[in-house]
This record gives sequence, C-alpha cells and structure tokens, in this order.
Amino acid sequence: MTSGEPASSRDAPRSAKAVAPATRVSGVMAGLWPEMGWWCLLMLLLVFLGPGAAQSLDSELRPRAHTESTQGPDPGPTPRFGDHRPVTEVRGPAGATSPQSPLTLAPRFAEEEVQPALRPSPVTDVSALCVCDLLVEECDVNCCCDPDCTSKDFSLFSTCSVRIVSSDRKLCFQKIAVYEMNFTAHPPERLFYLADQTNPSLFCLYTLNYKAELSFITPEFPNENNFDNFLKKSGNYANTKESNIYHPTILNTPTATKYKYRVPVQTSDSFLKLPCPLLASQCSDNNPVGFLMNEVFRCNRRVTLEQCGEDRALSMGQYIQPKILAEPNSSKEIPVTVRAVFLQSLNKTVTQNTQSDALLHPTFVNINGLKACTNVVLKLKYSITYTEAGEITKADIHFLLGTVSSSMLPLQQQFQVQFLQQNIKSFPLSGNPGYVPGLPLIAGFEIESQIVQSTNRYGQFTIFHSTAEQNCLLAEGLRKPVVFGYNMVTGCKIRLTKTTNCQLVGRRLKRLLMGESFPDYVSSFGNSPAQNLQDWVPVRFSMFTAKGQEPCLIPLVYDIRVKWTKYGSLVNPQAKIVSVAVQMISSAFSKTELEHGRTVQVSTVVSFTDVSAPAEAGYKAQPTIDAKLPSNFFFPFA
Repeated sequence: MTSGEPASSRDAPRSAKAVAPATRVSGVMAGLWPEMGWWCLLMLLLVFLGPGAAQSLDSELRPRAHTESTQGPDPGPTPRFGDHRPVTEVRGPAGATSPQSPLTLAPRFAEEEVQPALRPSPVTDVSALCVCDLLVEECDVNCCCDPDCTSKDFSLFSTCSVRIVSSDRKLCFQKIAVYEMNFTAHPPERLFYLADQTNPSLFCLYTLNYKAELSFITPEFPNENNFDNFLKKSGNYANTKESNIYHPTILNTPTATKYKYRVPVQTSDSFLKLPCPLLASQCSDNNPVGFLMNEVFRCNRRVTLEQCGEDRALSMGQYIQPKILAEPNSSKEIPVTVRAVFLQSLNKTVTQNTQSDALLHPTFVNINGLKACTNVVLKLKYSITYTEAGEITKADIHFLLGTVSSSMLPLQQQFQVQFLQQNIKSFPLSGNPGYVPGLPLIAGFEIESQIVQSTNRYGQFTIFHSTAEQNCLLAEGLRKPVVFGYNMVTGCKIRLTKTTNCQLVGRRLKRLLMGESFPDYVSSFGNSPAQNLQDWVPVRFSMFTAKGQEPCLIPLVYDIRVKWTKYGSLVNPQAKIVSVAVQMISSAFSKTELEHGRTVQVSTVVSFTDVSAPAEAGYKAQPTIDAKLPSNFFFPFA
C-alpha cells in the first residue's frame, strides 16, 4: 500500500505495529473465555506468535472480496455474524491510516447478502373506487374522483367531498388515492396522486392470505333447489330479517366571474331565495339558493283567509319577478319563465291551466258558506340550466296552485330547486354501487329479458300518501316513493255500510294500495344496469284472505318487506337488496257488521330488515413441518 492510497477497514488487520500489549489482550480473552471456548485459546496463541500468523489466518478466513462497483464508492463490507473488530481510522499527513483501538480477531462466516423485503401487492385498486359518483354520464358536484368530470368542471368545485380513498386500515402497507383542489392555479385544477400509507399499529396484516376475511359473506336464501338443505340446518328440524338544511353564507365577492358550488345565485336586486323551515317548521323567506345545490324544502305558513290576497308569499308573482344574473356581478339578466301551472281544487283533483303565462293572484272566496282562498302557491319548482363554465343560461318554474280552506291550516308549502347542465341528459342513481339511505328504490318491469323503468325515479316504487282528512277515496292518485332504509306506515279510513258496493270498494282500495303500475323487479344495487337481469330482484307478491264465506271482502293491509345485506369490504360495506316480498291482507265482513256500519283502517307498512351474515373469523390450514435430521445426529449419545 502506498502512502497516497487511503486504507480501508479491510486493511486494518494487516497493521502489524498496532497490537496492544499481551497482558491487555489476555485480559479481554479471559472475560470471553466462557463464550468463545477454544477459539479464545487459539486467538491468544496467534497474538504471542506475532502479527504474521494473524494476518495469514485472517486471509484464509476472509471470503473473496466483491468486485467494486463502477457506479459509486464501495460502501464497505457487508456485516457478518461474529465480526467484532471495531477499528478507528486516523488519516495522517500522507493519507495513511493507523488504528486507534485494540485489535480483536473473531471468526467469520460466509458472507450473506441481505435482500430487501418486498411489500405485498395491493389488494384493492383504490384509484378505481369512487363512492360519490351518483350521476351517470354527468359530473357530480365536488366529486373529485368522478371520471365524467372535466377540467372545466373542476374549476367550479369548492372542495373535494371525498379526499382520501383507502382499502383496509388493518393492512400494514396500503395504497391510498388522494384528491385535492389547487385553487392557486388559474383556473383551479384537481390534483390526484397515489401514496403509500404505513400502519403505525403493532398489530397489522402484512400479507392477506385469506381475502374473503375482508368481505361480508353473501347470505343464502331458500328456494326450491336448496330448501331441503336449509331445513336440515334449522335448529327446529326433526327427522319426520331529509337532508340537512344548509344556509349558505352571503359573500360579497365583486371579483367573481363565474358561479361556483354553494355560491348564492344573484338576482337583479338581491339573491334568488327559496323558503325553508326554521323553528316549529315555520317558513323563512330569507334563504338564498346556492349554485348547484339541489334542494327540496317543506314548511308551514300561518294564513289568514280573509287577507290571503295581501300575503306575497302565497302569490306566484313573488317567485318570478326578480331576474337572475347569468354570472356574478354581471349585467346579463335571465328571466324566470313559467312553464306550467297546475290547479288543485278542494277535493284534491288537479287540472292544468292552459294559459301558463297568465299571472294568477290569491283571492278570498265564499263557497256555499265555506271560507276559502284560491290560487294559493302550494308547490313550486325551479329548473335552472347552466354551462360547464359556470354561467346560467335559462331559468324555468312550475307551479301547483290550490284552493285552501280553514281545515287545511296551517298551510304546508313545498319549494324545490334543480340545476341542469346544458346539453347533458343524466340519469341519477340511488347509490354506487350500494344503496344510499334516503334515496328511492329503483324498480321496473321485465320486457324481453330487460328492465324497463320510468323516467321519474321517485315514481318507480311508491305507496299511497294519506291526506289530512284520512279519507281513502280522496287519497287516490297521491303517491310517495319508498326510500331505502326508512320504515314507513301510511293509512286512511273508509266507512262501510249496508249500501256499500263491496266489489267496487275492493277494486278501488286495491288500486289505491298498489298504484297504477306495480313493478315486477327491484334493483339489487343502486346502479344496476337495466340490461343485466341477474342484478335485479323479483318482487314476490302474495294475497292472504281471512277464512270465511262472508260476502264482503275488503283489502286492509299492504305489507312490503325489503331484506338487504351488507356486501363487499368490511371497511366500506355496500347495501344490497336480496329480497322483496309484498303481501296484501284482506278481511271479510258479514251483513250484520255492514248493517250497523263500520269504519275500517286501511294501511301500508314498509319495513327494511338487515340480514347480513355475522362476521366470522377465517383461518388458513396450519402449515405442515417437513424436517429431516441427519443420520448421525445422535452419534455422540450412541
């Protein structure tokens, strides 16, 4: 070795003049004698024999050095078991090194390369998951993972409703999808990236051998093919289961050039306002409409019939007068166009007014001694069309005006606003994929192995809506949808006498309970395609009649039972409908009961039952031990 070449740690044993006195080394060896045994004696002899013997032995025990990499400096030898030779190097003026600590030689074994641990591959592709995508072929507001959204759509977002999508938090390592909005860019843009997440818990899953452990077990239901097996498993067998109101903050943003989500829609004099309920469900008229926020509000209003013409909240002119600004703080105004006006009489019959452009005002009238007020706003619906650039291009409104009597007070009104993107026809879903609580059941009819659905998803599976008078004959035609996860009971009353035509009343009540078009199938998921019949659950309909030969048979109870289960991952289970059963229960009435007269209750009951199988631990088979000992293993004891 030349003086200009630095010495490495591998050259430390070759330094002959750096050995400490024998007494010091022997003391160290004495302390290690119980552990090192004969190796310690051998090392002691080598020290007394001189550095040449140590160098010769070390060269024999040392494995061949690796070829030096050309891509960087040699990181040094790989640590080996038994290598206890710490050497401190001090570089001299010429670059030479000299050890500063005693040299202790220890045995070495063959060099083993340390392989880096490979992380298991992800179980779920998180970049393909998007639980907030509920509109088909249309961008969902603030849903940053929606594949239908474009860069122009992202510029209208105010935040990401789902920021992080992960698979299972019990895994030690997993991929997560992160969605963010960059508002510093012009226009604002969405940021998306995949990141590695490490579980800090000491108890986590490194690899997933039993993938079924992360998912719910799909329950089986008896049918004609497996009924016998279910009967044998039975224990009794013998060998013989409205959205929160948001009040957007009115902000003074004179520099805004386009509408964004939740930004109040401006009018020529203020903001577009939609009444909403406050304390005791009383209507408040100071609720501004937020851009892209589809809302439905129902509230009560105190009305004095004699002064109804002076109450502006009851007049349709109150809701069409202000013109909407196409963009915030712009001079372009969009008028509100009346598209349809429907009139409702006291007996709940509804007709359409042919002169939709005529402005009707509330008027107090006296009908045969009954005080009433006509042309009162009962329901209204705004339909606002916008472009992907955040500009409002059209505003339509639909009215339902009615005649109100004192028995209908306090007056209940309904107000709705809906935003529609220009040149986009979307079909909203009730879940993606599992049902979302509060959204209507998707139902339809089978025609040529496909499902035909109504364009109104709130009218596909309905029950009758009872009125304040509780009269079954007046409730005909009033329907409300069956929404997922909500048990409902609705009812009405009917008077039966000896002059009652039981067959006619029975047919009308049956039509009242079932509706005009009763569906054949219900979608198992909230996004089941119509062409996949296997993703739809048939509706099993049955009729139950009380025993007896009475002449008057009246349907009284309409029982709808929906069974659903949790499907998929335990972390993010999806609601799946597995069974829908409908039963109509009829009762028979004798002539004696009809002669005295009787008032009966007709009711519809909707119940949702969770039939998810309980979580059960799953285990793989225990590994087998295949160990063979050498033939002379017990030789010393033989």
